[in-house]
Amino acid sequence: MRITVFGATGNVGGRVVAEALARGHQVTAVLRDPAKPHGLPSAAAIAVGDARNPADVARIAAGQDAVVTATRPMPGSEHELAAATTGLLAGIAGTGVRLLAVGGAGSLTVPGSDGTTLVESPGFPAEIRPIALACNEQLDLYRAADAEVDWTYLSPAALLEPGARTGRFRLGLDELLVDADGNSAISMEDLAIALLDEVERPAHRRARFTAGY
Repeated sequence: MRITVFGATGNVGGRVVAEALARGHQVTAVLRDPAKPHGLPSAAAIAVGDARNPADVARIAAGQDAVVTATRPMPGSEHELAAATTGLLAGIAGTGVRLLAVGGAGSLTVPGSDGTTLVESPGFPAEIRPIALACNEQLDLYRAADAEVDWTYLSPAALLEPGARTGRFRLGLDELLVDADGNSAISMEDLAIALLDEVERPAHRRARFTAGY
């Protein structure tokens, strides 16, 4: 398959690129500034563009089977996530190319809480609240998207860190996945597996799903 990745130099995006290449896909990594060191594998093609620009998105998405976005703004620039989402949705609309987004966990409901979302729950860390709320807005934009956009939104578990690639995880929909001790976690490597599985075998079209241990 031909897969394009926005946010390819980020922690999650880089792992998505690596997983896709390991599966034999043709991968294009999108950079906003090709002059900056990026550390991407030589097997990945490079395209220059900005997710906020629908014309860039349409140009880069042409001929692709799927576009993945794992973009994350810097602290203090969380508002840029909505702009990137709007650009991606507008650029993809009507192309027939699938759009898969790695989003946030904040909008997942906490098990046994009668519908309280993670970001609303007591003790949610104040330092990550801005990006959690930005991801909530991101999901709202996908859910309100034009019917011509074939999108999928992947929310990770509450704790998302670099770790082992185990291939052993569970999938869910809108509820936070927790283990027997109440912990919610997944490695970035396993999240990349969950995403590429969805690219290859679509099961959550125009829907959100989640992955965790």
